[in-house]
Amino acid sequence: MKPLLKLLPLFLLFFSCQKQYTSLTIQEELLSNLEKLNQEVRAFEKVANENPNQNQLQKSFETSRIAYKKIEWAVEYFTPDPARFINGPALDELEVEENKFLSPSGFQVIEELIYPHYSSSNSRTLKREIAVLKGLIAQVKEHLSVITISPDYVIDASKMEVYRILTLGITGFDSPIANQSIPEAKASLYSLKAVLEKLNTHNSKTKALLFDLIDQANTFCDSNTNFNSFDRATFIKEYLNPISEKLVQFQQDNTIKNVAKTNAINPDAKTLFEKNTFNVNAFIPSQEYAYSRAKADLGKKLFYDSSLSKDRRRNCATCHNPELAFTDGQKTNRSLNGISLPRNTPTLTYASLQNAQFWDMRQPDLEKQSLDVIQNKDEMHGNLKDNLTRIQGDSAYKKLIKNAFPTVKKLDEWQLQNAIASYVRSLNKFNSKFDQYFSGTSTTFSTEEKLGFNLFAGKAKCATCHFIPLFNGTVPPIYKKTEQEVIGTPQTKNGKIIDQDLGRFTQYKMAQLKHAFKTPTLRNITQTGPYMHNGVFKTLEEVVTFYNEGGGEGNGIAVENQTLPSDKLNLSLAEQKSLVAFMKTLSDAK
Repeated sequence: MKPLLKLLPLFLLFFSCQKQYTSLTIQEELLSNLEKLNQEVRAFEKVANENPNQNQLQKSFETSRIAYKKIEWAVEYFTPDPARFINGPALDELEVEENKFLSPSGFQVIEELIYPHYSSSNSRTLKREIAVLKGLIAQVKEHLSVITISPDYVIDASKMEVYRILTLGITGFDSPIANQSIPEAKASLYSLKAVLEKLNTHNSKTKALLFDLIDQANTFCDSNTNFNSFDRATFIKEYLNPISEKLVQFQQDNTIKNVAKTNAINPDAKTLFEKNTFNVNAFIPSQEYAYSRAKADLGKKLFYDSSLSKDRRRNCATCHNPELAFTDGQKTNRSLNGISLPRNTPTLTYASLQNAQFWDMRQPDLEKQSLDVIQNKDEMHGNLKDNLTRIQGDSAYKKLIKNAFPTVKKLDEWQLQNAIASYVRSLNKFNSKFDQYFSGTSTTFSTEEKLGFNLFAGKAKCATCHFIPLFNGTVPPIYKKTEQEVIGTPQTKNGKIIDQDLGRFTQYKMAQLKHAFKTPTLRNITQTGPYMHNGVFKTLEEVVTFYNEGGGEGNGIAVENQTLPSDKLNLSLAEQKSLVAFMKTLSDAK
């Protein structure tokens, strides 16, 4: 026994000296991964300082981007201000109310400097942009070091990241030239698995199913990393949608509460493609304007009331015909005197899911939009205030008013505006063939329609402006900003002169806004022609041809500040036909 007793202290000493490893918290791991990103960016900077060749730069850049994608879920969610400059579009950030702009920075600016080809003449700019990127990462670190990351925020951020992968990631929005979207999507999904693993949860079955889906999705990404040929339709239906569903189930199983906030996406929605996914009240001026069916019923009657116009010959439906998806079928609208107006009448369907109204975005909400039209001397030349007494005394209106505003004793102008806007908010059916296909109900896509969707969300780059699934310019997954674009629309179909309408520049005299127009929804697109703000194209085929050539610039039109890439898409005739076939699936069922 004595030899054994002599060994015991040595035994205890050996094991007491062993380092005790403990699992990192979510925040600690996040900060560790943030430091890894910082190291990769520093390595990228070192490459840029050493007279590099193109391949070295691009490889180091791609490694840095993958490192960013592993923490994107948190950076975008918890630090949105620096995030928009770390990985936002390489376009000026406009603050129109202050008449100023912020120059772009970050990964996408750097991407333009080194892809598809790198020139040493860009060396100085490249080094400066890398230095800016390092500063932005430092801002993120400072913020993430002091916040509390609770399970409800982790779940909410994870949901947003899945939606971001679907709407911005695999479409090429944030990798427009390098086309590294598929490997980056894999990195983003992998990061979600890692963070969710760290949550203290009691239900292992749902977690196991969720993690298995993420593994399958990543295997699918590995099977085809080519941006143009990647099957996005299958990836969304068989992987991203089920992952979204399992995330919601995982949250419910573990009784993790929803984050208290007004959001465009219903927190209980299983996927982006459910009828109840989007919340119209996220786009209202204030809570007293909240949507109700009773308000919509009152608004519908007002919508068809010609007494609101000065000569009582025109109502809202005159120019927004329900049979034409609430458009008028004309090249451009006509004034009360029959004179052609400069702009095409846009659809009112899904107009409630935007943060700006009219082609020039001059009104922020539907309440102000309705008042603008009714008072416009060329459109209705009416006055809501003058109609208050008549409407409140009308027997047909009385019950509708009582149901819509039960506590109101005397009707006010804002309530009429709110009622009309509420009717417009009721025009979001979400029952098209597209909706049925991606929500997993009974409809299937034809081979041509599926190819068209994959082109739309991939090679043709349509979804980088017309974001899935609203197909307008309201930026996912937060949906708080609606974008405008300068695409160089011509005066005539085959003309070489840009249309003279200055668009948003009329309201805000900023050079970047010359000929800028809101990105409209493509839902119900087959019923809403002619197309563009000036109705210059009669058919969808003509529109696709215009974009295939690179917009205005690509078609030989002088455009000062085109935001649409001017390079050709190189779509074959068969691909163009498939693209049109897909867009036809966006028509609501009757």
